[in-house]
Amino acid sequence: MEVKTAESWRKYLEKEFQQPYFADLVIFVKEAYRQHKVYPPAKEIFRAFDLCSFEATKVVILGQDPYHGPGQANGLCFSVREEVAIPPSLVNIFKEIHHQLAAEIPSHGNLERWAKQGVLLLNATLTVQASTPGAHQKKGWEQFTDAVISTISQEKEHIVFLLWGVYAGKKEHLIDRGKHMVLKSPHPSPFSAHRGFFGNEHFVRANGYLKKNNLAEIVW
Repeated sequence: MEVKTAESWRKYLEKEFQQPYFADLVIFVKEAYRQHKVYPPAKEIFRAFDLCSFEATKVVILGQDPYHGPGQANGLCFSVREEVAIPPSLVNIFKEIHHQLAAEIPSHGNLERWAKQGVLLLNATLTVQASTPGAHQKKGWEQFTDAVISTISQEKEHIVFLLWGVYAGKKEHLIDRGKHMVLKSPHPSPFSAHRGFFGNEHFVRANGYLKKNNLAEIVW
């Protein structure tokens, strides 16, 4: 694994790249790509950072694992390549955006356009073995992405953190709520969306907070 991240992030994360745990993580990931089918493609592992600079970041959405099916994962949480069927959780996200903002439901699930507007689409684990969800958990990725969240919280102001589901909600302790907006709800998965994701008003509330702080709203 070649660690290439946008320069704007590198100066904040360089200390993580130098840690012993990260060296061990690199060895693990390189071996995983050599021995197994792993997603996303290696060149897209850090794509969330490439498309959304540190300076531009206004919203953070946290996922867990990349998608583990063929051709799905593209380095952005909840996002898939344009030629891939939209996954159920993302269908529900689009439904909620439509309900809140009367926005047209997209024909594809590539969320690159969000990333380019300042939405960091961050998975807690940046790689996964094909058809084996969770295979790369507890190998070091979570320590790295926790450091990303903490760094954003410490170094920036007026960020909206969207934490959907129990796993994402546990990251709340990394965020200074005095400086940022934290919005929590159940996960958009079909198994939980009806327990509070639908109707959470997160997209309207996020834009309201950005506008209040003189930041451009996201075109969801």
